[in-house]
Amino acid sequence: MSKTSQENKAKKALNKPVVEAPAAAGRKASTEVTETVATAEVKPAVTTKAPVEDLSAVAETAVKKIRVRGKKYQKVKKLIDVTKYYALKDAIKLVKSVSFSKFEGKIEAHVTVLETGNLGEITFPHLETVSKKIVILNDTILAEIKDGKINFDILIATPVTMPKLLPFAKILGPKGLMPNPKNGTLTDKPEAAVQKLSVAKTMIKTEKSAPVVHLVVAKVSQPEAEIEANVAELIKVIKPQKIKKFALCPTMGPSVKVEIIK
Repeated sequence: MSKTSQENKAKKALNKPVVEAPAAAGRKASTEVTETVATAEVKPAVTTKAPVEDLSAVAETAVKKIRVRGKKYQKVKKLIDVTKYYALKDAIKLVKSVSFSKFEGKIEAHVTVLETGNLGEITFPHLETVSKKIVILNDTILAEIKDGKINFDILIATPVTMPKLLPFAKILGPKGLMPNPKNGTLTDKPEAAVQKLSVAKTMIKTEKSAPVVHLVVAKVSQPEAEIEANVAELIKVIKPQKIKKFALCPTMGPSVKVEIIK
């Protein structure tokens, strides 16, 4: 080969681009992947555990507390047949006998009805109110009103004395104390009105969550005839056909089931 030909061949070899071998490229990629895996943050696996219940608390709520009655209660309880429904007269006698409170106890009616809500308004014939002061208009009461003193809850007037109150209508009206024939406070018979308004007037309502009524119907010290009249009025207002269960109970003492004749 001539000298010139050799020089041209050498120049072509020098100008030819160098191509990296596939094996070398594979080794390089493998190295990069290995380095990436090595430098990656390894996070521990997160495991969740169900909360462990407090078995002692569960056991405590599961066990019902047994109420232990006193000796007096247990003694009078023996006088009652818990499986029996007593006639009203007999039930009242029994309730009075099983009451063992040292103070002035009351008699409550516990009634289970068909549905919840208002059952009507009742005026007990023999249950006095102690929170309301009822007065009949006279010169003394009129003088107190002029001085701005309102020492009563209900004011009764007659058609003759009523004109004397007209100048104080702005004072008595907003308080609901102005005598009115609709509510029985303006009448020709003021003494009878006092007696009528002195008895308890109550709205009979059940509990919000249960068709049950709890209502004071008398004092233990009242005569049996008065207690019977109050209970009979309660049964009449509620209506016997709406009553599922009826019991009388003193403030301190066991309850007595009452037979309801429908």
